Amino acid sequence: MQLRKKYEAIARIAENSKGKRLRAFVASAMLVAFPVFIQAPLVRIAPALSFALTGLWLWLGYRWMKQPALNLWGDLIVGFSWTWLAGSIYWGWFRTNPYIHLPLEAVGLPIVLVLMYYGKAKIGNYFYLGSLLGTAITDIYFYCVGLIPYWQKLMMRPPAEAGQILHGALLRMETYEGVGYAIVLLTLLVMLGTIPMRSQSTKWWAFSGAILSTILVDSLFFVAAVLS
Repeated sequence: MQLRKKYEAIARIAENSKGKRLRAFVASAMLVAFPVFIQAPLVRIAPALSFALTGLWLWLGYRWMKQPALNLWGDLIVGFSWTWLAGSIYWGWFRTNPYIHLPLEAVGLPIVLVLMYYGKAKIGNYFYLGSLLGTAITDIYFYCVGLIPYWQKLMMRPPAEAGQILHGALLRMETYEGVGYAIVLLTLLVMLGTIPMRSQSTKWWAFSGAILSTILVDSLFFVAAVLS
């Protein structure tokens, strides 16, 4: 019995080693940014293909989870599959309706909760939760500052008008209200992203990577508005 406990302790240490925590953090940040550059253009051209790729991600994730050298990536990709699925559904068919964005982004939440209950794909589950929370905070900013109409226009108008729409959104963001909400919600994102990193658990570092990379992704849209 003591020998078994010893091996279990060693396994926990290996699972949550510093190197693995850092890899989980960096990989999570990459997986949040990945859809911006790959899925965004794909889903406009071929939404059905983007949707179908969810199955490939899940298959790859579960296969890699069985291989010790790729276990971390497999775990994360399983969680990433749910964000990819949500992105495919919303941006493929419902992007002109921002009011259902968050509910559709949470489409994988019931599955993730079941997996958490059974202790499966722990790191991927926390990655998904961090990504979903970051998305929720970003959506709250859009609602509070009144950017929803610009969101709708950007999705419904021709690409040639995107610059004018983004410029209008930027003017809303530069108001006292826009700057105030940005400071409050940015502070919240930083707190939610850094406090879990005090943990020795790899899953919390994946959670932090997903949340903090939301700031980077949001910054890209801000830069796009400034340059428009």
